[in-house]
Amino acid sequence: MQTWWKEEIVYQIYPKSFKDSNHDGIGDIQGIIEKLDYLETLGVTMLWVCPVYLSPMDDNGYDIANYYQIHPDFGTMEDMDELIQKAKEKNIKIIMDLVINHTSDEHAWFQEALKNPDSPYRQYYIFKEGVHHQPPTNWRSVFSGSVWEEVPDEENMYYFHSFSKKQPDLNWENPQMREDIYRMVNWWLEKGIAGFRVDAINFIKKDQSWQNGPVDGADGLSSCFEFTRNQPGIEVFFQELREKTFDVHQCMTVAEAVGVPYHQLDIFIGQKGCFSMMFDFNYSHIDITEHEEWFPIQNWTMQEYKDKLFLSQKEIFKTGWCGVFLENHDMQRSLNRLIREPKERTFQSAKALGQLFMFLKGTPFIYQGEEIGMINNHRLSIEDFDDLNSHAQYRRALQEGYNQEEALEFVNRRSRDNTRSPMSWNNQLYAGFGDVKPWLKNNEYYQEINVEKQENDPESVLSYYRQMIALRKNPLYQQTFVYGDFIPLDTEEYVIAYIRQDQHNKILCIHNLQNKTTSFSLENDSKILLSNDQVIINQQQIQLLPYQAIILQIV
Repeated sequence: MQTWWKEEIVYQIYPKSFKDSNHDGIGDIQGIIEKLDYLETLGVTMLWVCPVYLSPMDDNGYDIANYYQIHPDFGTMEDMDELIQKAKEKNIKIIMDLVINHTSDEHAWFQEALKNPDSPYRQYYIFKEGVHHQPPTNWRSVFSGSVWEEVPDEENMYYFHSFSKKQPDLNWENPQMREDIYRMVNWWLEKGIAGFRVDAINFIKKDQSWQNGPVDGADGLSSCFEFTRNQPGIEVFFQELREKTFDVHQCMTVAEAVGVPYHQLDIFIGQKGCFSMMFDFNYSHIDITEHEEWFPIQNWTMQEYKDKLFLSQKEIFKTGWCGVFLENHDMQRSLNRLIREPKERTFQSAKALGQLFMFLKGTPFIYQGEEIGMINNHRLSIEDFDDLNSHAQYRRALQEGYNQEEALEFVNRRSRDNTRSPMSWNNQLYAGFGDVKPWLKNNEYYQEINVEKQENDPESVLSYYRQMIALRKNPLYQQTFVYGDFIPLDTEEYVIAYIRQDQHNKILCIHNLQNKTTSFSLENDSKILLSNDQVIINQQQIQLLPYQAIILQIV
């Protein structure tokens, strides 16, 4: 079925790191407005803006103290209204992050719950008595340590947090709490945003038996995932959320839901599902453990990655729709994740990876800096990291017996700060992000990898992203790229190839993800639509150069 949100091309902005307009070292809403021309020229049609709500910033805004206020670091509600309006004038929609599994511990609801145990707000969160003056269960939070935090000045009482102790989980079993959340969701949609990316939404239902799990770490704890993620009954909450908010406004929603088995997809997407689409992490998390630990380094092959990617395309579209992505604010840069050899992390391989994902079936999401081929930072000390999960993973690695050097290597490789370091706009001091020292150290490669250097270079990664987006939007091919079938092809390990096909076009997409030349057989004549290198075809054989990506229309 044709739907407007399937045709969007989304650009994710991490506001704190995008552009500083007011000389305080922190990116802001006016900084996004300042770069709307850049985004329009890139060709994207929608912006996903990470949280700008009032927050103590323990988890960089994913700990919300007031859903109805903008954090002063980012600007004002008037700035937000201006962004929505000015983006609309450029035919760019805005979606925001919706964080409703938890709030900040500084939210008025939680403060009241702490102050008065008899307050109705005590039931907005999960409070439980300890067992023999120990936490109620032995579950480990996502950010390590117990999921339970002792309540100050109350003996043997704990509150629950799946993530940071400053992010108490909301109690979705409480109907009044749910109504307050729905009121807030509708308030934002009535402001004119086009929808939401919904954060950690598969955590909102907990196993109500509150039993201990098997110890699986040196800390004596058990991963909380088996008890807090994708729990039976979550679909009841989803149905109500959809009916009372999303359906009313016919908005676009994309669920962040890690670890969802394919046979449960219909809870999330499709006719019965809550969301327009979801992200599938089954292939993107190939380099970390099932409990999302960054250690030890996971061994994986390109064939395994390709198999997981193709399986995702096969399974998702039996049920509904997905957003496809290379990078986001919770990951490392894709060149570091998918290209093993540092010397091969080049503009050529960045173009090849970008093309691989741009023409999959699904709505493409581009993360800021991806379009210029940004790569990971390399920090020399754990003190150089801001991200609280980086510090948590470092501590866990030490607990598990790794030394400081090894633990730092894990963090450098997978830290969320890799994609959160300020956007590299030019080669000047602070990379053009602002004119004062930024909140997080610039990427050290900014003098070589920046927007200004690529802006007018027809061979740059940025130029290639513009070409890819233009091709995807081209009226001759848009229907095929958005709605056409996805047909995977059986190729050698480091060649990923697939066909996008409908009644109008048959389009072949080939990607040689290795530093050597190989070949690919063509059965029919073809027309070149796009390539990141010269195309050599001899007697129906394409010679694929190292990291070459080609799109051909089969005629």
